[in-house]
Amino acid sequence: MNKEILPQGVPVLSVSALLRSVRDTLEKRFPLAWVGGEISNFRPASSGHWYFTLKDESAQVDCVMFRSRTAALDWQPADGMRVEARALPTLYEPRGRFQLNVEHMRRAGLGPLYERFLRLKAKLEAEGVFDPSAKRDVPEHPRTIGVVTSRQAAALRDVLTTLHRRNPAIPVIVYPVPVQGEGAAARIAEMLAIASARRECDVLLLVRGGGSIEDLWSFNEEAVARAIRASAIPVVVGVGHETDVTIADFAADRRAPTPTAAAEMVSPSRAELLARVAELAERATREALRRIETAMQTVDALARRLVHPRERLRTSRQLLAQLAARLSFASVHRVESLAAQLGQLKAALASLNPNAVLERGYSLTRNARGEVVADASRVKEGERVTTTLARGWIESEVTQKGR
Repeated sequence: MNKEILPQGVPVLSVSALLRSVRDTLEKRFPLAWVGGEISNFRPASSGHWYFTLKDESAQVDCVMFRSRTAALDWQPADGMRVEARALPTLYEPRGRFQLNVEHMRRAGLGPLYERFLRLKAKLEAEGVFDPSAKRDVPEHPRTIGVVTSRQAAALRDVLTTLHRRNPAIPVIVYPVPVQGEGAAARIAEMLAIASARRECDVLLLVRGGGSIEDLWSFNEEAVARAIRASAIPVVVGVGHETDVTIADFAADRRAPTPTAAAEMVSPSRAELLARVAELAERATREALRRIETAMQTVDALARRLVHPRERLRTSRQLLAQLAARLSFASVHRVESLAAQLGQLKAALASLNPNAVLERGYSLTRNARGEVVADASRVKEGERVTTTLARGWIESEVTQKGR
């Protein structure tokens, strides 16, 4: 059996080392490049990464676009969509599989338009044209709705049908303009200014149906964005399908994914309003009944406390008689008490009356100075004194004194 012998000194590579070398060679040989093709087998993962195949008539290649890159895309890729991907050719070592790591993606053939879109978006955003704080509230119950679009547009029929279905009582004013083609953007901006100046409605719908990016390009023009922000009336933009995004969407006070959604957004449903009115009427009735019942209970309580004037007068008279009797009794008792006190005071006063003492045979002697003489030492021999008796007085001269 023949055996192939490797030359001396040639190293044996591991699979990992070989694939890593091939990967490094690929990434050095082929830097970031734009690759065009059709998307197939598009698989968004729960991690946020996108996996898909990019193919043309004779070849295909696996692609991955990581979540940090997909977040920058404002449209959703789908199978069958032709795109241009800015990607790095590399090798996925665990599978030994050649793939493209996609950093950015745009719809095929729209490179210059898309770049123009991005430049205008960045410019207006830097100026604050898209500032959320500058956006106006859309009225919940508009009295009149304005629609800016083409008379021939299918979107107009959809909008009018939706508005009539939801609330036929709301008047609608159509401001006709071309929505694509040469000069359409200027006409749209002019009509927005006219509608704003007329002030005939409470909200404006700027709508058109789906189409290619070229068909929708009028809504990516600077004049339209500035006219939306300059409008004195809130503007709701519903252009194309849900995945279509235009500069007008960013400038709008409210963005709707479709023209029909824009109509639903600004028109309160008549059925919902009637249901709401019925609910409020029922609540008002219940509240009125509750208040009436509460008032009736209050009246009953007051009626139980209410006394006829004749009964109140009779009760007052009885109370007055009782008070008069109590006052009379208290007065007699007080007089008797005072009389007894007076007798006691008279007796005490009588016992202290000097005349009473004198009546019992005692006398009161005063010296020439009028001082009561209670001690013989207080007078001198030869001094004249006055003695008061129970009846009358005697003046005498001290001739002798003793103790």
